[in-house]
Amino acid sequence: MRDPLVLSAGLLAALVLGLPYSRPLFAALFPQIERPLYQADPFWLLLLQHLGLVAASSLAAALLGIGAAIFVTRPVGREFRSLLATLATLGQTFPPVAVLAIAVPAMGFGAEPALLALTLYGLLPILENSLTAFDQVPEAVREAGRGCGMSGFQLWRAVELPLAAPLILTGVRLSVTVNVGTAALASTVGAKSLGLPLIIGLNSANTAYVLQGALLVGALALTLDLALARLVQRAEAWRRATPG
Repeated sequence: MRDPLVLSAGLLAALVLGLPYSRPLFAALFPQIERPLYQADPFWLLLLQHLGLVAASSLAAALLGIGAAIFVTRPVGREFRSLLATLATLGQTFPPVAVLAIAVPAMGFGAEPALLALTLYGLLPILENSLTAFDQVPEAVREAGRGCGMSGFQLWRAVELPLAAPLILTGVRLSVTVNVGTAALASTVGAKSLGLPLIIGLNSANTAYVLQGALLVGALALTLDLALARLVQRAEAWRRATPG
């Protein structure tokens, strides 16, 4: 049986490399469209720029979400937990377009407002899963670690993190997959992404452009989702190998 991740990555590569030569196909599918193939930017460059937006925003969201979850599940930060959950939920109620509309006047056009919107939008799934993951670590396991003379950091690194990792990474997986689609909106504020063919296609009623952009975004989302699912499986194996 062939690996779904390899097949998905192969499909993405085939689309990126093959679409520049697909003008006859789209001309036949959409004979009424004068320019049936998006050619303003190379597809491979848009893919790299899209990946850059997703990677930077997802890394920022992961650092903030996991770091905040660690802080509020320690004795020193527990009193801030309800406030943090409220702020994260409030941030999630704002759609990315609204965040972009607020950020552009202050930050200008380009990647910066897009990164802000993507980070805020990707934060809640990571934070929620991280909080739940650390809460689900049995107290008896913590007590056993303390009984063995572990410090707080040693207990977190050797016991809590392995047990919490699968659920945390599931949140990261959800956040990244959502951000792949949301990053297409970055093109509305001047950032380069795979959303460019989609936005231009929608503005000019060019269905061929929309289809090309949608195929690339869909293939990228599927590939990253399968890759992160593989990472979750490895974290699950790590959790099973951890005592407790």
